[in-house]
Amino acid sequence: MEPTPQLRPEILVPKLGEYLVDRALISPGDLQRALALQEQRAHEGSPILLGQALVDLGLIDSSALDHAITEQIIHLRQALQATNTSLERRVQERTAELRRAMRRLADLDQLKSNFISNVSHELRTPLTHIIGYLELLDGGSLGPVTVEQHDALHVAQRSATRLAAMVDDLILFALTAHGELNVDLDWTSVSRVIVESVNTATAKAEARRIALRTEVEQDLPHVRADATRISWVLSQLLDNAVKFTPEAGRVVVNARLDPSREHVVISVSDTGMGIPAERLTEVLEPFHQLDGSATRRQAGTGLGLALVKHILEAHDTTLEVDSREGKGSRFSFSLTVLPDRT
Repeated sequence: MEPTPQLRPEILVPKLGEYLVDRALISPGDLQRALALQEQRAHEGSPILLGQALVDLGLIDSSALDHAITEQIIHLRQALQATNTSLERRVQERTAELRRAMRRLADLDQLKSNFISNVSHELRTPLTHIIGYLELLDGGSLGPVTVEQHDALHVAQRSATRLAAMVDDLILFALTAHGELNVDLDWTSVSRVIVESVNTATAKAEARRIALRTEVEQDLPHVRADATRISWVLSQLLDNAVKFTPEAGRVVVNARLDPSREHVVISVSDTGMGIPAERLTEVLEPFHQLDGSATRRQAGTGLGLALVKHILEAHDTTLEVDSREGKGSRFSFSLTVLPDRT
């Protein structure tokens, strides 16, 4: 290991030789002689600093060298302080810009939420009238209808009902965005909620020749939940599972008591297309479709899973997503068990 020069303030000063020449304390020739001596000493195994080489050659005295080094260190410190001040100012400016941008985003989100809420409520009344009159026409209350008209009315009723569901979803989203989503947490039977949700999804599953199964443990305890909201969550998960599972596929609703016996874990699994790992978080974003093209095969507002997430958060739980592309997906959440009533 090569010996190192003795520690001195000089090692803090870059380009000392150029500085001394610029200050006319030595000549360029003096600098070359000192550099040559420094190189020679290094070859001999006794390296020295440039300043020491200048002093040994009698080209500058120690006091003048020390003064020059101190002067340069002061200049460097002043430059460093100026740089730090400038950096702090830039950080403050960027922070202020970021805060302004965040406020603008918050304002835009609020504006969007208010717009959605207002438009949704305005749509609900005329849509209710449309659905009501379609039912009157289809039932013959306003006069006889032909078979062809009856079929056309059924198509219109299905579309109007689907539109009404979208409007309800938009209103529910507006409530969550305003922090006004209320949940009535009470004793809830998981088994009953699952039966109701599965019954609702059965017709759609059968139409697509999809096997819809339930795997529910016997005698599950009651949980602390809003039965209506959790039923909506399950219906949404089932609707998505059926929608994105190819014909002759399988959808399974599972409910079991976890090992701690403090929670009931509910899951909806399918054998559908699955979700790429790098895009799992996207499915929970509002108004987002993984297939955003104009020719996408599946319709929808992209609100369903975002609302599921909000409803479950109001139950102090989260939606877990486990998916493998081309193999299927599993959406699960847990609900807190309540002690038996006495």
